[in-house]
Amino acid sequence: MERAALATPQAPREDVRPAALRLEGVSKRYGRVLAVDNVSLTIAEGEFFTLLGPSGSGKTTLLRLIAGFERPDSGRIELGGRDVTGVPPYARATNTVFQDYALFPHMTVAANVEYGLKVQHVPAAERRRRVEDGLTMVRLAGLGYRRPSQLSGGQRQRVALARAIVNQPHVLLLDEPLGALDLKLRQEMQLELKRIQRGVGITFIYVTHDQDEALTMSDRVAVLAGGRIEQLGSPVDLYEHPANEFVAGFIGVSNVIDLDGRRLVVRPERIQLLDVRETPEAGTHVEDGTVQEVIYAGMVTRYAVQLDRGGRLLAVQQNLESAAGASDLRGRRVRLAWRPDQAFDISTPRSPRQSERSEHSNG
Repeated sequence: MERAALATPQAPREDVRPAALRLEGVSKRYGRVLAVDNVSLTIAEGEFFTLLGPSGSGKTTLLRLIAGFERPDSGRIELGGRDVTGVPPYARATNTVFQDYALFPHMTVAANVEYGLKVQHVPAAERRRRVEDGLTMVRLAGLGYRRPSQLSGGQRQRVALARAIVNQPHVLLLDEPLGALDLKLRQEMQLELKRIQRGVGITFIYVTHDQDEALTMSDRVAVLAGGRIEQLGSPVDLYEHPANEFVAGFIGVSNVIDLDGRRLVVRPERIQLLDVRETPEAGTHVEDGTVQEVIYAGMVTRYAVQLDRGGRLLAVQQNLESAAGASDLRGRRVRLAWRPDQAFDISTPRSPRQSERSEHSNG
């Protein structure tokens, strides 16, 4: 039986941009719950950075600490090189966009966008220019006269975004802003958010539990669990080279298999599904089994295969042609094959702290 090779992660690319945000040893406890546990992190100016994790992982608490809504029990927070650890939210160069939009229903769209500028006593002419530019940026030009109730959910989210952008924050914080939208609109807004972020050049720090959002929009992602960063890297790094079993399972779908005393992860789309009589390509690892389930999912079909030696693997095939006969494979004997370089070893997980240092030391 062939030994699967350990895929070697690429060294992080050097980022020479100045730091928009720096956290050093930040911790926050609520009673006996350690919500954020000694997190150190550097985010570059102009970066779209995502805090990704399940409920209770500490991502929202971390965002609230950055915004100033909570104060850390220990550690230091810098924005643009300035220590803001004890600075209140209104005195920080940040704005926050929430899931519920928080628009004033009695005000027009333009008045909602203008509100923060009025609070800052920005001159009227400058306010009008910024509001017009902000609505144009989010593709709502000409709709400033409407009320929030006259807009769709996606349009209201864009108003909230414009209201934050016109204040020209150093860092824009987004707390699961697309969570209330339906799937199709959420996917459209993911692309819109990335377009807007590139257009304005503001650092975005985005909180989500949705791995697809994180992979679609982010320059880098920090995967959190139990208040700690499990891994930090680009979407490609996280998907192709997960640091441990938690990251492998949370980012995408993974097969975990014990082989020759090691624990390996193989992505379902990397597995070839062959007839049991077929001869696989030389050098590939092979497992025989029986198809238990066939799940048609539009663009792909998923096959759950019970292995002869025990355990179950999931294989995915793209539906390049009709998949009408896919269900006929249920109960059939098959052969699963993959190349050794398509499996990665998680027997000795990389240290999260080492991962953090290697990723942000150049930031």
